[in-house]
Formats: sequence, C-alpha cells, structure tokens
Amino acid sequence: MSLWTSLEPASTTVDPGDTTTVRLRIRNTGDVVDEYRFVPVGDVAPYITIEPSSIRLFPGTTGTLHLTFSPPRTPDAIAGPHPYGVQVVPTEQSGATTVVEGNVSFTPFTEVRTELVPPTVKGWFRGRPKLAIDNLGNTRLTASLAGSDNGDSLSYELFPASVQIEPGRAAFVDARLKPRRIIWFGPKQERPYALGLQRSGTARLDTEGTYVQRGLLPLWLATVLSGVLALAIALTVLWFAYQPSVRTLAQEQPQSVAAHAIPTTEPSKPPTLPTAEAPAAAPSAPVPESPAEEKDGGKPGGGEEKEEPAETVENTAAVAVTKLNERTPGRHICYRAYVRGTGWQDPVCDGLTSGTEGQDRPLESINIAVSGTNGMAANGYIENTDWEPKWKGAENLKDVYIGTPDQEAFMRGLAISVGEGSVCVTARVHTQEWQQKACSDPGGYKFGGTLIKDLSLEAFKLIV
Repeated sequence: MSLWTSLEPASTTVDPGDTTTVRLRIRNTGDVVDEYRFVPVGDVAPYITIEPSSIRLFPGTTGTLHLTFSPPRTPDAIAGPHPYGVQVVPTEQSGATTVVEGNVSFTPFTEVRTELVPPTVKGWFRGRPKLAIDNLGNTRLTASLAGSDNGDSLSYELFPASVQIEPGRAAFVDARLKPRRIIWFGPKQERPYALGLQRSGTARLDTEGTYVQRGLLPLWLATVLSGVLALAIALTVLWFAYQPSVRTLAQEQPQSVAAHAIPTTEPSKPPTLPTAEAPAAAPSAPVPESPAEEKDGGKPGGGEEKEEPAETVENTAAVAVTKLNERTPGRHICYRAYVRGTGWQDPVCDGLTSGTEGQDRPLESINIAVSGTNGMAANGYIENTDWEPKWKGAENLKDVYIGTPDQEAFMRGLAISVGEGSVCVTARVHTQEWQQKACSDPGGYKFGGTLIKDLSLEAFKLIV
C-alpha cells in the first residue's frame, strides 16, 4: 500500500454539546500523484466533520486534515467509549482503500424531567395521580421515589417504588394518596404535596402537586342537622318544664265505713261494638283456554319461546373512557389502533402503548375519545394522500376515527388537539426508536409520527 497515516491522538474525550478536534496526517509513499477522499464511518460518524474532505498529494509529500467531534447533548450520545474510523479512498488506486481507526469517549451527563398528570386531583378518600419521568441524559437513570407534604396529612403508595430508565426513555409511576383524617363536614381543603425522585449522590428532585380533599357531607346539611338537634333539645326542655301536675281530691275513709259502701250489684260491662260482616266474594269467572294453549303447554302459537340474542356492544375508545371516568372523574384519554393483518386492538388509556413494536405492522386507523377536556379533534397523515380532507372532532365521551382501515393505506402520523389544556404525543415509526414525548400549547395541536415516504406509524401513546 502506497500510503502512510497517523492519527494524533488516537483516543480522545468530548463532552456532549461541546467539540474536540484530532489531527490526521497522511503521506503519499507511492510514485504517482494521487487524490484522497475521506469518509467517516462507525456509530459516531454523524458527529464527525473532516476538513478538508479531500486532499491531493505528490509522491513523498504529507498532508494534514482535522477531525472535529460535535456530539449533541441528547440521549443519543450514549456515555462511554465509541470506536470510529476514517475511510481513505485514493482516486488513482481505488482498490487500495484503507480505514484509519480511533476511539472517542463521550462524558456522561444527567438530565431528568418529571411531570404530575394531572397536577391537581380531587377526592373524598383518595387521589390517584401519575408521575411521568423522562430520562433526557445519556446514562441509565436509577432512582427511588417517595412522597411528602407539610403536616404529614397524607399517606403515599407508589407503584413502582423505584425505577430504572434507559437514556431517551420514559416511565410512569402510579401514585395513591390517602388523607389521614376524613372531613365529615365543611368545605374542601387543598393539601399541597410533592413526589420526590431520589438518585444516589444527588439532591432529591421534587414534583409538586395539590390534593383537594372534599368534605363528606356539605356544610348546609351540617347546619340543618344542627338546627334539628337544637330544636329537639328545646322541645324536650319545654316538655319537662311545663308538664301539668295531676292532684287527686279523694280522701281515704275509715275501714268500717268503706265496708258498708261496697255495692252488691256487678258493674255494667262496656257495650259490644257491632262488627260488619265481610261481603261474600263473587265467584270468579272461568278463563277460557285456547286450543293452541291446551295443546302446546299454554303458549300460543305452539312450541317454546325463542330468546333473541343480546346486542353486542363494540369495545371502542368511548366505552373505555366512559368506564374510566365513572371510576375516576377527570381528564382522561383512551385510544385503540387498527393494525394491518390484526384488526382493532383493545383500547388503552392515559399513556399506555397502542400498536406494535418491531413487527412491521403499520397502523391503518386510530379511534380516540376523551373526558374532562371539552372535546377533541384529530387528523391523520395517510400514505399517498397526505392529510385527510378535514379534521374529525367530537365532544367528551364520544368516538373519533381517523385513517382508512382495510384499504391497504397505512398512516404515517397523527395530529391531535383538545378543547381545554394540552395533549402529549409519543410515537414510534417503522425502523426507528420511540420519539421523545411532545406536548401541545393550550388550545393548540401536536403531531406525532413522520412525513417521510415509505415509513409508517407502528405505535403511539397519548396523555391529556
């Protein structure tokens, strides 16, 4: 090979979001003038810039080029060492291609984002918020969780109590808040609390929320019961205070006189009240039986009655969100996907995954319903047709359908908006990893998926 190379230094370190440069020296050891092109290869090739991208050398001369590493401060730049290479392609001797190898290490950084969904929960005996945890760093996040509040007025149950989240991924923790004291009468009370994320060697990260505890009985009912009790006590006092006293004027006579005063006749008996005789019941007229009833066991038409089959109710997103809202009133979103080759899946709610992962099964249609958001609207980005002609909208607890099931046209993405508050979308596209969760501004819409041709939407998650 008529080429000599030297990478200085062969190993380097760079912070994500920053840059570093190494030098590559190359010498033409052949006997002809040649031009060399340089192409970065390896997993970190997208973060490498080579200047100049090509160089022309006479025999026996040496050239120098610089490799600049610019990893982004995102979870994609995984912490740790990463091998890389620079492919040197000569123009005159294309078969003499060589690869110069080196090593670059990305330093670790930690970035965590947490959010309570919803930030305010209401109830008499418990509240059930969810804590969303996003690992935006480039190392695995391992942490434990705990709840706290001023005055120790709430107890906490967290499922799970600890999490391990890979870079660029998210996890949801179900929290159950219980007040230590029940409010029997009176207005509702706000109890601020915090769910804390504790990592080893770092300060605790608290996410604050509010639990609104309602009184079991309204204040007006307590007032009415107090008035009734006071009135009953007052009437009782008046009864004993003004009860009439009975005094007899009869005097006891001597025994001898009383003996002569005894009458010899029996006292008269009380008159017997006349009793009315009950009228005799009229004989009931016989009910004629039809020949058909006599012959076929008393059922007209003969034979046994056939029961009509009960109508089957389809398990749509509106059915699921209605049941969830009855158990836990508030903001909810339920949805289901029509998967090619499988059909409609069962609906899921509030951040769970709908669709498939890595099975090459695109989504053809999506069914969505909400509660507590003053309605919603959605639109689908469809293969070969772009956006659907118009947005599909519905009120709370009503179904919305986008896409075209059973027409061999898959979806590339969806856009969604809610009437009040914001909506968050996390999408997974074919041959790609999960996208980061994106949330709309209040009253705006948010898109999840891709606009690239031949790529399809495979799975998604929604939160309101």
